[in-house]
Amino acid sequence: MLLSTTDTLQGFEITDYLGLVTGETIMGANILRDVMGTVTDYVGGRAAAYEESLGQARDVSIEEMRDRAQVLGADAIVGVSMDYETVGSRGAMLMVTCSGTAVRLRKV
Repeated sequence: MLLSTTDTLQGFEITDYLGLVTGETIMGANILRDVMGTVTDYVGGRAAAYEESLGQARDVSIEEMRDRAQVLGADAIVGVSMDYETVGSRGAMLMVTCSGTAVRLRKV
């Protein structure tokens, strides 16, 4: 399934707009990641454990959105947008949401 942040896809005509599709993921950070993230805050550098969690959450959200579009019979999702937030009383959880419009296509 094609995904695009744009509202058109070169070489294709959108024949049907099937509706909004979304994907949401909330992942908790574990204590080891918190400790390593704190160390990285003080000494600098990249927080690989957090980056890995962020990547996993993003992939799960996109897959969920694709699954919902597939149920509608979509060929693609256009206008894809993603948002990243921390949630919880201490900001200990990461929330990734994505949304777009499921469409059917015809090659031109």
